[in-house]
Amino acid sequence: MNLILQAWDVLLWAGLLKGLQMALWPRLRPALGDYAYPAAYPASLLLFALATWYCGLFRLPIALALLLFLALGVYGIRRGDYRPRELRGLLAWDAVFIVGFLFALAVRFTNPPIGYFSEQYMNHAFIASIIREPVVPPLDPWFAGGHLTVYYYLGHWLMGSLAIATGIPSEVAFNLVPGTVYGTAFVMLYALGRLILSRWQWLPLAVLLLVPPSVVWFLAAGAGIYSAFQETNWIIPGARVEFPVFSLFLGNVHAFEMAVFNQVFLIFLLGVAWLRWRGLDARARFCLALLLALSVGSMPLLSSWDALVYAPAVALFLLVLLARERDRSTLAAAVAVPAVALALYLPYYLDLEPAGIGGIGWGLPPTDPLAFLAVWGGFLGVVFLAIAPDIRRVPAALAVAVPPLAAGYVALAILLVPLVYLLLRRERSFADLLCIAGLAVLALCEVFYLKEMLGGDYSRFNTVFKFYFDAWILLGTGSLLIAGGWLAGRRPLLPAAARKGAAVAAAVALVAAPAALDIDIGRGLLGIDYPPAGYATLDGLAYLEATRPGEAAAISFLRTLEGDHRIVEAENGDYGYYSRVSSFTGIPTILGQIGHELTWRGNGPWYTERPADIRAIYENPEQTLALMEKYNATLLYVGEPEHERYDVRLPDRGLRLIYDEGGVRIYERVG
Repeated sequence: MNLILQAWDVLLWAGLLKGLQMALWPRLRPALGDYAYPAAYPASLLLFALATWYCGLFRLPIALALLLFLALGVYGIRRGDYRPRELRGLLAWDAVFIVGFLFALAVRFTNPPIGYFSEQYMNHAFIASIIREPVVPPLDPWFAGGHLTVYYYLGHWLMGSLAIATGIPSEVAFNLVPGTVYGTAFVMLYALGRLILSRWQWLPLAVLLLVPPSVVWFLAAGAGIYSAFQETNWIIPGARVEFPVFSLFLGNVHAFEMAVFNQVFLIFLLGVAWLRWRGLDARARFCLALLLALSVGSMPLLSSWDALVYAPAVALFLLVLLARERDRSTLAAAVAVPAVALALYLPYYLDLEPAGIGGIGWGLPPTDPLAFLAVWGGFLGVVFLAIAPDIRRVPAALAVAVPPLAAGYVALAILLVPLVYLLLRRERSFADLLCIAGLAVLALCEVFYLKEMLGGDYSRFNTVFKFYFDAWILLGTGSLLIAGGWLAGRRPLLPAAARKGAAVAAAVALVAAPAALDIDIGRGLLGIDYPPAGYATLDGLAYLEATRPGEAAAISFLRTLEGDHRIVEAENGDYGYYSRVSSFTGIPTILGQIGHELTWRGNGPWYTERPADIRAIYENPEQTLALMEKYNATLLYVGEPEHERYDVRLPDRGLRLIYDEGGVRIYERVG
């Protein structure tokens, strides 16, 4: 795909995002006032996801959801909501969105391949499957006959629906996702800064750009940027540490990465409620409660790990708000928000078949305090400075650290000190609340973990991985708001004109940074044969044309096939050049990456049966057709990996050769 067509795709995608935002913006004014315009970016995405999801549930065309936004836009025009003079005054919000969008777009443009060394195959498979057949629940592309009732998928559904509406292929849409997330999150973090800070209002955006202190240490020791990221990634034994900017460069487009925009949207809404609830009339409170319900209700489907953090946090927040206000409308909101949030996607819960979590465990060895501070030392330093006056007033509260220190849990002791002092405050800022939530998440991770398939030394792998990411957003945003408050109280170093010039220069530098740094993500790792450095595109599968042209042509052919197909391809574990046909086309295969399916579905007869059946299909001509019929497989793919994995021997009858080029043969089952 040439760059002109890709530029058109970018404009088309961004144009749709802008159209959704503009259609919804006037309707948010009663609750959010001046902040309705930026809030319409994430709110419109969540509403679009909801509308398209119900279209898929009732087997209606996804494009029908656009009629809702068209109606909202026409209604706004008839009311005179779009006044040019007012719109010119709102362009700064669009500029913030564009900076975040272009920064993330530049990251993917310089590292575009959808490779197998991480979770990219899985996430592209979900998006491709949804684009190919947009039904709810979506088909599981790696488990023929199964659906994604075993996993959270709303982020993939949203992005796939945007791709359907724009006609953009999945391999390009995949690389537009991070721009969508970063642009929307940038807008909301800037809005949060505007809401709370008098100056330095851009500072909360840094939560998506900062790195742990360990990255700086590794860079100083001579490591490359990506190596420094990876060293930090594994700095806590038996766990994984991922932070937003690393996730962006890694480019997995994982569910928790896509859900970032909703996290910061929810934080912003809570900030509005904390600061402005008392001054809102009944209509505005109702609208704000609906937005809270939309955000919270979308969260389990975007990333269930986020819901485990934010659902109780929002419940506690509403109770605190009720205790502060003590009126009927606040009570109604405290009851309605969780009820509406649950009702929004009720069919999802009725279909849900969770198998991954086996309860709550505790008693694992404590985290190495040096490794812990290497990740969290920066944010914790800000929080400890903030509570220093409290410590001087009430030094006795330091005793909270004694029990965990005695038990050897030094990191827990470090967390409990600021947590207790913030809780003891009579008056708490919204930044304090965010820090309390982040500290509480980290403290719980020191004591408890969710039992999953992984055991032994890796028992809390995903607990740390996913909850640390949420804690980064909460604690990071809170500490940056605290720091912004300090800086806002100081005299500006530069005049206003110079500050504007510096802001423009910083934005340009940020967008140019990915190309200037040229961080190599995955090229050459694990034997992946990517094109040489300087390879830049938004087509995540373009590298196949350079490295495996036969496979690229076969994939293109399969994408032209219409109908309800299932395909047989080689199965060979996880994180290798297998499961690639189902991932690239969205056509379900008998079994894709088996480790992922084991995590989602739990162990069962399928675990040994499906790999054995796939082998028999390729190696035992007498069983080929019967086993293909067992899984309703209509297509059989034979490429180089299949020959490497199996002694391919196919029957003389019952299979029709429909493709034979570049070392790839594709057969269709007949009769």
